[in-house]
This record gives sequence, C-alpha cells and structure tokens, in this order.
Amino acid sequence: MGKSMDKRKRLIRGAAVFVVWAAIVVAVRVLKRKRRPRISYGPMHERDRMRIEYLTSKIWHSDVTCINMLRFNRASFFRLCEIMRERNLLENTVHLCVEQQVAMFLHTIGHNLRNRVVSTNFGRSFSTTSIYFRQVLHAIGELRNEYIRPPSSETPEKIAGNPRFDPYFKDCIGAIDGTHVRASVVKDVEDSFRGRKPFPTQNVMAAVDFDLRFTYVLAGWEGTAHDANVLADALGRERGLQVPEGKYYLVDAGYGAKPGFIPPFRNVRYHLNEWGNNPVQNAEELFNLRHSSLRIAVERAFGSLKRRFKILDDAKPFFPFPVQVDIVVACCVLHNYALSQGIDEFILPEVTWTAQPIRSQTQQARDHRATVDRRQQIATQMWADRQIMYGH
Repeated sequence: MGKSMDKRKRLIRGAAVFVVWAAIVVAVRVLKRKRRPRISYGPMHERDRMRIEYLTSKIWHSDVTCINMLRFNRASFFRLCEIMRERNLLENTVHLCVEQQVAMFLHTIGHNLRNRVVSTNFGRSFSTTSIYFRQVLHAIGELRNEYIRPPSSETPEKIAGNPRFDPYFKDCIGAIDGTHVRASVVKDVEDSFRGRKPFPTQNVMAAVDFDLRFTYVLAGWEGTAHDANVLADALGRERGLQVPEGKYYLVDAGYGAKPGFIPPFRNVRYHLNEWGNNPVQNAEELFNLRHSSLRIAVERAFGSLKRRFKILDDAKPFFPFPVQVDIVVACCVLHNYALSQGIDEFILPEVTWTAQPIRSQTQQARDHRATVDRRQQIATQMWADRQIMYGH
C-alpha cells in the first residue's frame, strides 16, 4: 500500500515539473518574438493600383491588345469572367479579382509561358500564379458538359439542301479525327509517347460538328496509340462517346469501317476536282472527294485550337502530364465558348484548306460489312446522280 502511494506521488511530481518546464519554454519564445523587429510591408492598395493599371493599359486597352494577350476580345473575356462568378466557380479574393485570375490563365495557355514569366508580368508571386492557374483550370473543366455537348440528330445545316451532300450524308452528325499534342512525360514511358513525331506527344481524339464545335474530346493517349484503339476506348462504357441509331461520323481511314463510322475508300486518288483539271473518274473518287470536303471540319477545328492556344503547338510543356491532359480539354471548352460569342478571327476560312491525303495505315479493326455496303451505296447513288446532272 505504501509503495503504490509513493509511486503515485512521484508521477504527480513529474507531471508538475513537466508543466512548469513547458510553461517556461512558451514564455521564453513569446519574449523572443516580442524582441524581433516587425517587418514593414508596402501599402497593398498601391500594389493593387499598379497591377490594375497594367491590365488596363496593356491588356484591356483595346480589343486588339486583349486578343493579342489573352486570345479573346474584351466582351468575350469579361463575359467569361461573369460566367465564372455566376456559377460560383471563381470568386474575388482580397487582392486578386476574377478578371486577374482568368487573365493570368489565358495569358499562360495562349502563349505557352512559364509561371515565372506570368508572375513577373502581372506583379504576382510564383506560388500565387501557380495556385490560381490550377483553380482556373479546374473552373473551366467544370464547364465541360455545358460547352462540349453531343451533336444534334437533325441533318446539319451545312448538308441540308446542299446538292453535293444531301441526301447522301443526311445522317452524318459530324467528323472524328485525332491530333498530336506535344507532351512531357517521365523517361520511363517516353518511348510509348513518341509516335509520328520525333518528340513525345499525346494522341487527342475529338468529334466536331460542321460548325467546328467540339462535341466530344478524349485526351491523354500515348503518341504511339493507333487511331482504332483510341476510338475503341472512346466507345467504352466510361468514356461516353455514343452514336444515335442510324447516324454516323465521318472518320479517317485509320479508324476502319464500323457501325456509326464511315471512312473513305482506301487506295483511291485524292486532290481531285468535280470538274476542270484532274476531275473524278468513278464513284469511289467522288465519294472520297465529298467525304474529305466534310471531314475537313475537324482539321479546321484543330487548326483553330492550336492557333489560339500556343501551349498545344509550341515548345515542350512544363506541367505534370495529368495537368497537360486537363489543359487540352480546357482549351476545347474555351474554343467552343469563343464560337458561341460570334465571329472568331482564329478560324481560318474553308477555302484555305485542302483535302489531306488518305494515310496508309495498318488496319487493326476489321471493316464491318454492313458499313462498307452502306458506303458503297452512298457512292453509287452519288455517282449516278452526278452522271445524270452532267448528261453522261
């Protein structure tokens, strides 16, 4: 009994000593902090004034400067910021309004600038620039379902009533193709990302309607991935690409003929005319010519995307690969947003585009007989109508 009482007393004394020691340590630290001279900062309102002055004089001065710096005119830019506020995707902070956050992001992806350059231009710290880049990237990603929508099942305006395409392509709802975007990956997987290009790329597959709007985007595949494999992944349950019953997309020969996807005839001439020099000679050539005239929409969309956002078509990216994938999707969202705002100076006129040669690729997916027959029926009808029109 006596031993247990002594042990309890020792524990109590030890706890008391520890509490006293801890109190002394805390008191010493408080005294040291009081002796440390305070750091005096410049008035924040003056810094903010200089930052706003930079935006006003260098970016928002005119539509020309705004487009050059941010790739959008002033009305489109401020409307985008308003959308971000309305949907509670971004909000003003004490010293950084939504307009500044979005401007730094657009300046980065529009010119493929490093965060240190952007932070210098906008008078911000490197960490602040990096943090808000990620926040704006996430916010734009939240707009994906609003701006990247499946195409209408109605006959597209470009086709309806046009004797070159109607009724042959009346069930076509768009075009699908892939593009390669330069990628930065770890050395261990670099070989799998180095395909047609001498540097690593990601294979981006997209569906586009004939108004040049992206209706589906799948980014992140390795540069060596075959088009048919990327399309098969897009058609998976979790990826979301769906083709309405009876409708189809126009695709490159590398995707193969399968239900819902019609490629051109293989080993058929290209760079043809319907009349004049080098005219078409048979149904297959006529089909390929008109097929390419419609499918060129996806090439024009990719061209516009890379003209506007140099981060997709410039030097080696410096973000982690998952962020690179998100940036591709964000650029497609912004492309569609720009088209919703009216005339877009980054869209090159259709007359400046020529049909691309049909790439000769190893066919990994077997052509579906029904799709091949449908393509032949379209070509035969198209050729017969043409012969009647020209009296041959």
